[in-house]
Amino acid sequence: MKKNLGNIDRIVRVLFAVIVSILFFTNVITGTLGIILLIVSGVLLATSFMNFCPLYAVLGINSCPVKK
Repeated sequence: MKKNLGNIDRIVRVLFAVIVSILFFTNVITGTLGIILLIVSGVLLATSFMNFCPLYAVLGINSCPVKK
């Protein structure tokens, strides 16, 4: 897997996952929406640690800076 996530993209994904997790576990967001957002945040967290997003690969997006 070739890296396709830049640092800013990774930071935004981790921050989103942390915020959603805090809101879910403090019962601010609940029910089906809370569970769906928690799953999405888990996927975003996993992709940020792998530096690879399968959806970006399919769409041809690369936020990783070009090295020369």
